[in-house]
Amino acid sequence: MTTMTLNAGEAGPAEDQTANPASESAVEQSAVKARAANTNIEVTGTVGSPFCDDAKLSMRNVNVFYGEAQAIHDVSLDIGRNQVVAMIGPSGCGKSTFLRSLNRMNDTIEGCRVEGELTLDGEAIYGPKVDVVPLRARVGMVFQKPNPFPKSIYDNVAYGPKIHGIASRRAELDEIVENSLRRAGLWNEVKDRLDKPGTGLSGGQQQRLCIARAIAVSPEVILMDEPCSALDPIATARIEELIDELRQNYTIAIVTHSMQQAARVSQRTAYFHLGKLVEVNDTETVFTNPEHELTEAYITGRFG
Repeated sequence: MTTMTLNAGEAGPAEDQTANPASESAVEQSAVKARAANTNIEVTGTVGSPFCDDAKLSMRNVNVFYGEAQAIHDVSLDIGRNQVVAMIGPSGCGKSTFLRSLNRMNDTIEGCRVEGELTLDGEAIYGPKVDVVPLRARVGMVFQKPNPFPKSIYDNVAYGPKIHGIASRRAELDEIVENSLRRAGLWNEVKDRLDKPGTGLSGGQQQRLCIARAIAVSPEVILMDEPCSALDPIATARIEELIDELRQNYTIAIVTHSMQQAARVSQRTAYFHLGKLVEVNDTETVFTNPEHELTEAYITGRFG
């Protein structure tokens, strides 16, 4: 991102090195147009079960534009409390754009606008009086590329609690750092070198450090944008185990290009195509008995 890509709304000490969402949006639009010829099937609405009884996040008739180009078309979806929802679909289908709208990361992109109703526990995410800093503390984000700050492992995790005023005394910070690293499954690996740079960890460890950094400010929702795409199979398996553990305390939405990963970690799966939400259902149904022919075509590898 051209702005800070910060987990859970932090105002970080350094520019992030992840991809620029403005550039991503241009790529997404090009990819959408290039694939438009792949199918003549018209998407007239979402099939399956896009809504749920105990919704943590609710989105209704959401449209996202980059200037005049529309990236998301009339998407309505609930994300249930303590549930993992996987968002799948071809590159450029809008799933990352939609994910970023859930904690207003798209606000950082010039010319991007979001229309529709998006709520967190019934409160408007895009309300005129909403402060995005506490919003992003409630809705944290983990990005595709691990992005630890150029600080110690300890300071990476302690940074958010300090700037949000969650803790100031060393004893309080020590407790938060240890608990966060334990939840991220990293404590035993780093407890004897907390003063060492976070950038010195392996890729999988760095991603778990970023997850620890996100949960250190006690978010309610964690958004993950392809968190395992840069990791090896062993590190990926550890992150997937961690996602399942975190679901007990957090609501999680994950964008992934791996259908196997979606099948392993999620309870519900949402399939996007050309900026539209085609199908949402429990994950087993989506992968074994999809309702929409586009979903079936993608899952069976006929396009995408």
